[in-house]
Amino acid sequence: MKRNIYKELIKWKNDIDRKPLIMQGARQVGKTYIIKEFAKNEYQNFVYFNFEEDKNLSEFFKTNLNYKKILDNLAIYSDIKIYEQKTLIIFDEIQECPNALTSLKYFNEAEEDFHIIAAGSLLGIQLNTINSFPVGQVEFIDLYPLSFNEFLNGISKEKFAELIQSVIKLDPINEVLHNELIELLKLYFFIGGMPNVINKYKSTNDFKKVRKIQQDLLIGYKKDFSKHTSKTESMKIMDIWHSIPNQLAKENKKFQYSDMKKNAKAREYSEYINWLSNAGIIYKSYNIKTPNLPLSGYIRDNIFKLFLMDIGLLGAMIDIPPRIMISGNKLFSEYNGAFTENYVAQELMASGYKKLYYWTSNVKAEVDFIIPFNNNIYPLEVKSGICSKKKSLKIFGEKYKKSILSRATLMNFKHDGKINNYPLYAVSKFPNLS
Repeated sequence: MKRNIYKELIKWKNDIDRKPLIMQGARQVGKTYIIKEFAKNEYQNFVYFNFEEDKNLSEFFKTNLNYKKILDNLAIYSDIKIYEQKTLIIFDEIQECPNALTSLKYFNEAEEDFHIIAAGSLLGIQLNTINSFPVGQVEFIDLYPLSFNEFLNGISKEKFAELIQSVIKLDPINEVLHNELIELLKLYFFIGGMPNVINKYKSTNDFKKVRKIQQDLLIGYKKDFSKHTSKTESMKIMDIWHSIPNQLAKENKKFQYSDMKKNAKAREYSEYINWLSNAGIIYKSYNIKTPNLPLSGYIRDNIFKLFLMDIGLLGAMIDIPPRIMISGNKLFSEYNGAFTENYVAQELMASGYKKLYYWTSNVKAEVDFIIPFNNNIYPLEVKSGICSKKKSLKIFGEKYKKSILSRATLMNFKHDGKINNYPLYAVSKFPNLS
């Protein structure tokens, strides 16, 4: 399955200042698959070590973190010759062995040029608890569920992915192709971007089997909550997890603790929101007081939205039926546009924006996403249909006159006065077009 991250892995391999690479991402987003594909295609051979599956591996890191000794032992244990520069060493589920994480420092300092990629499902949480983590000695890369463009490639609709990528101006594309892309986007809203789910759809074309895989994934995440936390912590994480669909179904989508549980307080739950965020399972969008750079300096800590990492899993949590996909464009507006806004959050994260922001002006206006790009600020309002209303963007534009205003809708590419319209299927192009 073709992934955009592959180009980043090539760039890492060819970098003369390369450090050991840590790939982060939620469980089942395809980390192991893409790393192995990269290893098969770009190296003479590779050695794969999974610390969760093979508990014996931790023994090699207990008493001595000398990289030469570790490699000698691993080569004997795996019965695979490890060559400098020609072998990719893969440490999977490395969070299960903190000493292996620490050892990356010594691999980075080695005179020899060994190529190492480490991966793990809960690394974002584990890294916060390891005192001896090799700060500055490793590089990071994040893998998310498949974006819409990656999804198109995954279901053999490469020509449509190429069409979106080829767009360089806000000129409308052929209306027939535009409508076909809307239909494919509806399919993505149901299936989402989890690799196993996409593969099941591609092999069976059976939406019941697709939903079964999604439900299994949701069960797996719940098991992770209880496996890696105490009973009390797990219950609070579950409270947050189960509340996300209802929070997003509200018109303003602002996360409110009282909507989750009566008398719930921020001090009781904020660290567990961070747990889910660090695990890569949810995305947090921060409300900002003023759209100035850096946006992080203008955050209102107590006002935010939470999005699920995958729109298909969101639909599975709500148990939205497959038949809604044939009900016109109803899917986009269901639950006050919850799916549409969650989708845009996903696309922006997959495009490399590490944090999400939105802006409100008292009760008068709300702009769904504020993006920093090339030392400028770009507001994006999200609409779930072809509605041409733009009250919030107009208020924003009047207040911040130098802003380039954009909107994501079901309409084709176009300029609407001072507003740039991006079709929802091409929101990955925002804010690059003019």
